[in-house]
Amino acid sequence: MNQNKLFRGTRVRLALWYALVMGSILSVCAFGVYRAVFRAHVVALDSEIESVAGTLHDSIEFKLRQPGSLEPVIQELSPNINLCRIGASCTQQQSDTKRHFLGVVNKDHYYVRFFDTSGRLIATAGNYPEGLSNVFSNEKWSFLKDSKGNDYHQNSLVLHTPDNGDWGYMQVGRSLEEFNRYLDSVKLSLGLGLPIAMGMVAVASWWLAGLAMQPIYQSYRQIQQFTADAAHELRTPLAATGATVESALLMSQMDEEETRDILRTIHRQNQRLITLVVDLLLLARLDRQHLPVQLEECCLNDIVNDLVEEFEAMAIAAGVMLQSRIKVNEPVNIVGDSDQLYRLVSNLIVNAIQYTPKSGKVTVSLGCSDHHAVIRVHDTGIGIPKKELTRIYDRFYRVNSDRSRNTGGSGLGLAIVQAIVHSHHGSIDVQSEFGKGSTFTIKLPFNARPINSVHSISIWKMLYKSSRK
Repeated sequence: MNQNKLFRGTRVRLALWYALVMGSILSVCAFGVYRAVFRAHVVALDSEIESVAGTLHDSIEFKLRQPGSLEPVIQELSPNINLCRIGASCTQQQSDTKRHFLGVVNKDHYYVRFFDTSGRLIATAGNYPEGLSNVFSNEKWSFLKDSKGNDYHQNSLVLHTPDNGDWGYMQVGRSLEEFNRYLDSVKLSLGLGLPIAMGMVAVASWWLAGLAMQPIYQSYRQIQQFTADAAHELRTPLAATGATVESALLMSQMDEEETRDILRTIHRQNQRLITLVVDLLLLARLDRQHLPVQLEECCLNDIVNDLVEEFEAMAIAAGVMLQSRIKVNEPVNIVGDSDQLYRLVSNLIVNAIQYTPKSGKVTVSLGCSDHHAVIRVHDTGIGIPKKELTRIYDRFYRVNSDRSRNTGGSGLGLAIVQAIVHSHHGSIDVQSEFGKGSTFTIKLPFNARPINSVHSISIWKMLYKSSRK
């Protein structure tokens, strides 16, 4: 398939489109996963900051007496907070291990700022970053950056005195370094995983494109082979007819006998062309599943007996014994197309006679099982090699092409047989041993109806009758 430019280009385009679509889907999914992770961590971070800020607010507010003045009792409430008043020297106090009420603020990633009612920074606590803007903002949530470019997320709360007066503001902030590191790892994972996934998708796309196009390519090859074989089969009688006409034209005079010989040759080649065209037309119509059906009750006993009688002269001329064996006492009737069934059995009989040497025997038997009528054509002919059994139903295929050409076969007989059997929802089986003969077994269900109808079988009957005269 890759040697054919048309299919190779189509496979490449199909694989590219598939990879593009899957890549787009994966990219959208990766972005969605990142946004979901980001949102989940932001919500968790906000909840954590809000919890810490609320705990500090509730612990400090009831001890505040004067607006803008931090009471000494605040340091006693949380000895772990390194409270640093603006304008005063800040020293690290000894931690009291018996009190850990607000010790979370002393962690590396938290800081606290106190502002008076005018927005002036009064004091800081915790791990206060350097270079952080001291410009007051009363927004409840805000994002800040220090002089080193580190990110912080901050929550602002209003502080009141016991008499419900405004004391000032408290801001609790948290470093986003850990949060950003986690997001960077998520980005790295997605950034590395997406190209790897895209590479796997590309490989899978190429494989799937080839897998999907394999049946199409096989059909294309069959059509190519069919066209080449049909052209070859048509060329032979046309060339013979042309050569006969040319030789006649070169003769200055022809007597009556020569004229008759030339006309007989042309007629014979013409009959061969008509037979080939009718067979091709029959196969084409059998391939079309939607044609209307003309159903009728067909008696297989009559079909078998009539055909054995009809081809008896042909068998005698070939030195072959042709006989029928009806294994049932009552008529075997099925619903189907009688013309197609006529063609089905006659093709098998003709094949058996042509491939059976002199003094051989061809037996056509009819029986039935629980749900099927069984037609069996057995011969003692040359048989079919095992390696050829899978190809005998291919169009224009011949096990012995030289002998088939001499007997006038086109290689379409068994293909037509198989198509007719399938149109009647039946099955065909062949058992053969090379040099000892073959047995074709046809099973046709009693209640099946053919899926198409062919009206050109009568032409085929006329051709056989005319060829026997």
